[in-house]
Amino acid sequence: MKTLIQFISEKQADFPFATGEFTRLLNDIGIAAKLVNREVNKAGLADINGYFGQQNVQGEDQKKLDVFANDCFLTAMRHGGMVCAVASEENDELYTYDNAFSQKGKYVVAMDPLDGSSNIEVNVPIGTIFSIYRRKSESGPGTVEDLLQPGNRQIAAGYIIYGSSTMLVYTTGHGVNGFTLDPSVGLFLLSHPEMTIPEGGNIYSINEANYIYFHEGVKQFIKFCQQDDPATLRPYTTRYIGSLVSDFHRNLIRGGIYIYPGTLKNPNGKLRLLYECNPIAFLAEQAGGKASTGYERILDIQPESLHQRVPFFVGTRHMVEKAEEFMRKNA
Repeated sequence: MKTLIQFISEKQADFPFATGEFTRLLNDIGIAAKLVNREVNKAGLADINGYFGQQNVQGEDQKKLDVFANDCFLTAMRHGGMVCAVASEENDELYTYDNAFSQKGKYVVAMDPLDGSSNIEVNVPIGTIFSIYRRKSESGPGTVEDLLQPGNRQIAAGYIIYGSSTMLVYTTGHGVNGFTLDPSVGLFLLSHPEMTIPEGGNIYSINEANYIYFHEGVKQFIKFCQQDDPATLRPYTTRYIGSLVSDFHRNLIRGGIYIYPGTLKNPNGKLRLLYECNPIAFLAEQAGGKASTGYERILDIQPESLHQRVPFFVGTRHMVEKAEEFMRKNA
């Protein structure tokens, strides 16, 4: 069975700037993921649960594991020297490296170091999401403009899910492949080659507790999902974990749609474009699915700020298109 690094090395011919640097960058991300996985697995035994005592730029209380994961990935990418700047959910401003080695790096990364961290204490799967771009600036510390690129300019994206097994799933624009961590040897091994979203999905994932605040189009789509029609696999099954990585990973394997829409209270929803929606959208499209705001393709949006939020509909293509249909009819 191929390891992650063996697989990436063999696929370098598919990568437009194949010099071995991208392989090293993915290896750095994999190393950090192993460290985070170790802490996640012993969270109930070590002093790693609970709050750190600060809030991130979103106004969310930071968990100790949030801060630990953020530090792990930032440090790993510093040592690799391939990355000049990182936009992270846990940092208010763009994080740039002050060492000359990293400032020569060709890449910038947007990441959510620990998605779903509110579920840590209840032992629900959580994850890391990452998005990789080639920098636009010539040299020196990376800039905000390096990160403010539409998702269709991503050269790679992926996530790590820390669950009953730990998996790294990524794409470089040539399909989606999944690698499972074998803890006995400490290696990510190719376990899910050429992943695709099943066309006959029948799962919808949404926090229906916010129903009264939803746009009418979202309400109508939910009613559609609940109607009985065996020919179209309805009524659909509702499954909602509350962790984007976990919900998307399930739907990637089984087929379905994940929705975090805008509401009366939060018109743009709560998910961040750069380090949540763009990478997941890239994966979805490469797996044969679709990602949308309900009105437009996620990957075509020009970002305006590092922590910009957008409504998010992602998953099996026909389900996303049906949701878009209801949104347009009720615009």
